[in-house]
Amino acid sequence: MGTLRTLAAARRDPAWIGRLFALLATGVVAWPLLVLAEFKPWTLFSPESLRPSLHFLGDFFPPKLEPEFLLLVAHETWRTVAIATAGIILALGWAIPLALIAARPLSVSSLSGRMAFLPAVLRQAVRWLLMLLRSVPELIWALIFVRVVGLGPTSGVLAIALTYAGMLGKVYAEILESSDAQPTQNLLRNGSGRLQAFFYGLLPQSATELTSYTVYRWECAIRSSAVLGFVGAGGLGQQMDASMKMFNGSEVATMLLVFMGLVWLADRASGLLRKALA
Repeated sequence: MGTLRTLAAARRDPAWIGRLFALLATGVVAWPLLVLAEFKPWTLFSPESLRPSLHFLGDFFPPKLEPEFLLLVAHETWRTVAIATAGIILALGWAIPLALIAARPLSVSSLSGRMAFLPAVLRQAVRWLLMLLRSVPELIWALIFVRVVGLGPTSGVLAIALTYAGMLGKVYAEILESSDAQPTQNLLRNGSGRLQAFFYGLLPQSATELTSYTVYRWECAIRSSAVLGFVGAGGLGQQMDASMKMFNGSEVATMLLVFMGLVWLADRASGLLRKALA
């Protein structure tokens, strides 16, 4: 009898009460949020939604493979990569100096302890600017720039540049601050400039992590550039939006396959680069 009780106690999960409570708490919190968001997935299977969806999906096969159309898709795909790359380059031009200003280890006034008032205010203002840039999605920036500069890739490049400048600048500053500050502070105490202290003190420690995150963000920018095309910012997304408005499923299918291949290639390229830097 005692052996059976021991086996039953061993099989019983000792933390089942906590897990059950966590599950119930998640349901209690999630249910009103789903109600507020009007989340009704069953509408996808209603006859009014199912009939046109199946008809549209049926048009996907076979994909359009005419040479003239494939040449157009290749051109728009290359433009999508160009938008993402140009946006990242512009973002780096803004993110790097802002990150250097926001990074505490590069502050000369903090060597003696507490940072001076004006440098602290400047550092906080830069952090607020980075927060503002990354808090506005690139899709919103694209909608704004489409109204300002018109349809085309320029809107996409500027939208990616602004949002990703905030993301890159914030993460760069955090990576630099998480590094060992002692070599940088020693250089600053011995009369080195901030840029010299950065290149010889912080950068050697953080180069791999900074490069890896930059490559990852470039991969994300390629996905974003395709989405921005749906609001008129050029690239593969704009061509896909035009085909969807014409209910041309075969063209959409071809562009979806090409875009999935593009994302796979970007993922492989970024993975190889990160592995080479590890």
